[in-house]
Amino acid sequence: MHALPEDHIGVRMARLRRERHLTQKAASELAGIPYSTYTKTEQGVIPATPHVIAAFARGLRIEVATVVGQPYADELRADELDILIRPIREALDVYDLGPDPDIQPRRLEELNEDAEALLVAVRAGEIKKAASNVAGLIEEGTTAAHSLNSTEGWLTVASFYRTAYDVAAKLGFSDLAQLSLARMNWAAQRGSDAVLGGMYQYLRALSYLREGKFEIGQRLVAKGLSTLQQADETREREVVTGQLHLGGAVMAGRAHDEDNALSHLEEAKRIAGATGEAVKVHYLTFGPTNVQVHRVSVLAELDQYGEAVEATNGLAIPQNWPKSRTSHHHAEVARAQMWTNDLEGSFQSLLKARKAAPQQAKYHPMVRETYAGLEAAHRRLPESFLSYGSWLSTGTGQVA
Repeated sequence: MHALPEDHIGVRMARLRRERHLTQKAASELAGIPYSTYTKTEQGVIPATPHVIAAFARGLRIEVATVVGQPYADELRADELDILIRPIREALDVYDLGPDPDIQPRRLEELNEDAEALLVAVRAGEIKKAASNVAGLIEEGTTAAHSLNSTEGWLTVASFYRTAYDVAAKLGFSDLAQLSLARMNWAAQRGSDAVLGGMYQYLRALSYLREGKFEIGQRLVAKGLSTLQQADETREREVVTGQLHLGGAVMAGRAHDEDNALSHLEEAKRIAGATGEAVKVHYLTFGPTNVQVHRVSVLAELDQYGEAVEATNGLAIPQNWPKSRTSHHHAEVARAQMWTNDLEGSFQSLLKARKAAPQQAKYHPMVRETYAGLEAAHRRLPESFLSYGSWLSTGTGQVA
C-alpha cells in the first residue's frame, strides 16, 4: 500500500476516469497514451511521467493540477501556508485603484531592497518567508508606483508581482500564478521595459508547461524572443533570450519534439558561451551550468532516461547556485535514476532535493511521484524511506 495514496497519481487518474464513466481503453484513446502504459500507470506499476499526465489531462479536459492533486491542502494547512494565500490574492486585486490613503510608502530604494530580498528568499527555498511578506509589499509598492508614476516604481512593483507568481507556482495555486503574471505584465508595460516583457512571456510559457499545453507554451516562447528583439543589445537581454531557449527546450522535450528541443538547447549553449555564468541576472541562473542541467531535464522529458543520467557525469553545481534550482535538478535526476532502475541512487537524489530546499521539495509533484514510484518497486530501500514519506505528508517543510 502506498504511504501517500493521495499523491499516487495513478489512483487519482482511475478515479477521474470512473467519474466520467470511461473504461481504461477509452481513457487511453482519448489521451493518446498506449493502453499498456496507461493501465500500468493507473495501477502504480510505473510512475506517471509529465508527458502522460499532460496527455491524460488534455484528453479528459481537466486541469493538470487536478490530476496531480495540487494544491496539497492538508500539508499547506499543517505548515500554516494556506493562511498566507488569501492576503496575496487581495493585494493583487487593488492594482488599479491608485494610491492607498492609509499607506505611507517608504523610499523606492528601500522597496527595491525588499524586492531583491524576496527574490533571494524564493531562490533559497524559503517559500514561507516570501509568502509571509509579499502581500504587504505589493500593497506598499502599488501605492508607491501610482504616486511616483515612474519607470523605477512600476518595475519595483513588477518584481513584487513576480515573487507572488513564484510563491503561487511552487505551492500549486495555478490560478493565482496566472493572476500574478497578468499583474506583472501590467506593471512592466507601464515601466516600458522590453526585457521584462520577454521575462513575462517566459514565465507565462512555464505556466502553460505545467498545465500541459505545450503548443501554446511554444508560441509564447516565440513571442518572448520576438519581444526581446525590441530591447537594446545588452548582456541582460542575452541572458533572458538564452533562458527562453532553455524553457523552449523543456517545452519541446515534454511534447516529445526532439529536434526542436535540441535546437533550443544548442542556441542556449551558444548564448551561454558569450554571457558566462549569470546567476543573478533576473535571478534566472542562466549560464553554461544551467544549459547542462537543462540537457538532463530535456533528455528525461524525451524518455531517454539512461542518457539523462549519463548527462550528469562531470556536472558540478556551483556553490553560489540558488538552492531552489539545485533542489529541482536533484528531483529531475531522481526521476531519471528511478526509470533506469537505480532505486538507491534515486532515493539519494530525493534526499539531496530535500536537503537543498525542503519547503520546495515537499510541494514538488515530481518529488512525490518519484517517491511513490520507488515505493511501488518494493525493493531494498533504506529504513529512512518511510520517514521521507511521512515528512512529505505531514509536519513541516523543514529537514527532519
